Amino acid sequence: MLTLKVINENSEEIVRKLAKKHFDAKDIIDQIIDLDTQRKSSQTMLDNTLAKINSLSKSIGSLMKEGKKDEAAAAREEVASLKESSAVYNTELKEAEEKIQELLVIIPNLPDESVPEGKGADDNIVERSGGTIPVLSSDAVPHWDLAKKYDIIDFELGVKISGAGFPVYKGKGARLQRSLINFFLDNAREAGYTEIQPPYVVNSASGFGTGQLPDKEGQMYHAEVDDLYLIPTAEVPVTNIYRDVILDEKDLPVRNTAYSACFRREAGSYGKDVRGLNRLHQFDKVEIVCIEKPENSYNRLNDMVAYVQTLVEKLELPWRILRLCGGDMSFTSALTFDFEVFSAAQERWLEVSSVSNFESYQANRLKCRYRDENRKTQLCHTLNGSALALPRIMAAILENNQTPEGIRIPKALVPYCGFDIID
Repeated sequence: MLTLKVINENSEEIVRKLAKKHFDAKDIIDQIIDLDTQRKSSQTMLDNTLAKINSLSKSIGSLMKEGKKDEAAAAREEVASLKESSAVYNTELKEAEEKIQELLVIIPNLPDESVPEGKGADDNIVERSGGTIPVLSSDAVPHWDLAKKYDIIDFELGVKISGAGFPVYKGKGARLQRSLINFFLDNAREAGYTEIQPPYVVNSASGFGTGQLPDKEGQMYHAEVDDLYLIPTAEVPVTNIYRDVILDEKDLPVRNTAYSACFRREAGSYGKDVRGLNRLHQFDKVEIVCIEKPENSYNRLNDMVAYVQTLVEKLELPWRILRLCGGDMSFTSALTFDFEVFSAAQERWLEVSSVSNFESYQANRLKCRYRDENRKTQLCHTLNGSALALPRIMAAILENNQTPEGIRIPKALVPYCGFDIID
């Protein structure tokens, strides 16, 4: 969330930058500035009135001691009148603050200057790529057919139990899924991330803190009776560990990793893009989260991108990294790099990770701060990334490694799953 200070001092720049995200901010920014002027005026009037009430209240006792009953009575009447005025000013102040807050939460984060122009996915820029796209035999099939052939993932059983988008992993499919989770967690721990096991439901304060709430696209599952939300990513509970926390500068960066199941309604999804594992309502993911000083956050972002690259390389998958354009970025991100792996049987690129710097946008909502060497508190920068999301990684592994003998397991995973082929 943008601060009032930033808005008042850089209104034209904010409008210009948000145009890159195809968000017209001018009217909202003007409203906020006008409301803030009203807020300041009401605050000044309230402060002056309260000061006068305090002064008059103190004088009443002295006037009574001096026998000046009429003057004391007049002072009491003036105090009563001033209290009525203060109530009005206080109401005006709160109304202005509430309206400002309502407007602040609908303004996206500012994109970094390095974000390219563009309206959607076709305008993203390929930063770099690697790996070899396999050449499959003419009888190669997509992962949903492989899952049925080898009885490792049952999509129909998931429909019976829950509905579409909730697959059931079986036998070697379940073991491969678990091996990926452990592989990603072990790699993250070796890279310096502290493992967290978070709750899978969060309260509304947590959803607001990381920007999932207000839920503009209706993507979160809401348990209404308890007013709790199923997490769409471990980013939400892990980042909220630092809500209302003041860290010491010497403790930064904070780096955490967490495995969780993730839940997303994926409203409006349809067609070939949702077939099989391509888009699910429940899926597994290992997340990395970083809390950093502002001056170091973009170096940290580069480190996180480089780390995710090592994972797709170890899994022997063809990959590419995209710098997202303004029109394809999330509401809260300042700069995002997406990782995609190539699915040879589907002949398409599949997104498996997003690594983002949110700068101080989340930190302002979270009140996540650090105390610098001068003992002054500053907003932190927050970053996170998928490292990695499992469904499309699983899809690419199954499809790219199919052979007449069975599905070959990448060497890095063999020690984790205990077999080198699914046959």
